[in-house]
Amino acid sequence: MTKLSKKMVIMSIAIVLGAAVSHTLTTPVHAQSSATSKTVKVPAMRSKVYEQLARAQSIADEGKPQEAIEALDNVNRKRSSMNSYEIAMMHNFYAFVYYNMENIPKAIENFEAVVAEEAIPESLRQSTLYSLAQLSMSQEDYQGTIDTLNAWLAAGGDAENPNAQVLMAQAYYQLKQYDNALQPLKKAIKLVADAGDTPKENWFVLQRAIYYSLKKPEHVADVTETLVRLFNKPEYWLQLAGMYGELGLEDKQLAMMEVAYQQGFVTKRADILTLAQLYVYHQVPVKGALLLDKAIEEGKVEQNVKNLKFLAQAYTLAKEDEKAVPVLAKAAELSTDGNLDAQLGQTYLNMEKWQLAIQSTQKAIEKGQLDDMGKAQLVLGMAYFNLKQYDKSLKALQVASEHNSSKMMAKQWQKYVSKEKENAEALANISA
Repeated sequence: MTKLSKKMVIMSIAIVLGAAVSHTLTTPVHAQSSATSKTVKVPAMRSKVYEQLARAQSIADEGKPQEAIEALDNVNRKRSSMNSYEIAMMHNFYAFVYYNMENIPKAIENFEAVVAEEAIPESLRQSTLYSLAQLSMSQEDYQGTIDTLNAWLAAGGDAENPNAQVLMAQAYYQLKQYDNALQPLKKAIKLVADAGDTPKENWFVLQRAIYYSLKKPEHVADVTETLVRLFNKPEYWLQLAGMYGELGLEDKQLAMMEVAYQQGFVTKRADILTLAQLYVYHQVPVKGALLLDKAIEEGKVEQNVKNLKFLAQAYTLAKEDEKAVPVLAKAAELSTDGNLDAQLGQTYLNMEKWQLAIQSTQKAIEKGQLDDMGKAQLVLGMAYFNLKQYDKSLKALQVASEHNSSKMMAKQWQKYVSKEKENAEALANISA
């Protein structure tokens, strides 16, 4: 959680000190009490007390916080003779020093002591409550942050302060009260946008996280579109593409990924594979194949069985069998079962490379663990037939006919091959 900036605390104390100095030592100040709705007389700070507090600040500014605490302790010993305003200012200084010592619990304790005093200027009450809210957030006291911000608003805090609205939203988000978190955040974004400025990037990131937690993917996509438009970061392009995919908007997903690729945003393995898969899904397999081939060559994507198999399939779908074959052969070498060898055999068959089809298919059968033995035997039967090795063809087709996946086609081929064998034998007899 982001810490309360020291500059903010220092500025707050400087403003309060300036207000204290501006008062005469005898003229009282009047403030409207939010608790009683009555006018409260604020006593003036006496010069002697102010000098002691200023001395403590000077010591703290010299980088001697422990000595500053001791100086304040000396003031505190005389608190029975001090008025409410002086006591409040003393605790304000304590809080300042403890904060700079990174002792946040003690800083909070002393800020609470400030607002516990009734007769203090409302400006001091407001600034202290706001500091308390920020410190509570830094300590992951989310309910305390909300309660203190509400007290700050009740004390006249600026409801149009966008940073305060975001702080409220962050606290509600951490408590998983997402609907409550959304309203102040939307208000903050609108306030800044209406003023002609760009809301902070992390506000939109928070808004997107809230919508995601509320299971509103359409709104998540809308906010991510805003992040893309305003900040143009690679991760937002890719996240938006992912959201389009989740929403079933595959065309927009591909378009977003393609533009991101053109801008050099698609560099990670997972994103490259996603884009390649999208190309294949959208029936542009040649783009997917070229993208993945390049990524494997550059070492961005691993040259493993899974990726090589997909690359070979992409080339095959693109009717680039000549490019598919070496990739598929490499994948088959890496594979422990025979399925890729069988696929290679089928590819060779499609290319009318009969002997290579036989060799690959036989290797597939030798490796074993085939998903479809019948299909492999069918490829063998067809390849042998085209080499006019009819007996071997019929033997393979017989095995294929014993498997349900290839039974019907195998029987048709058996009839055809048997007839062609008879014709060949008859022709041979005539020639003899």
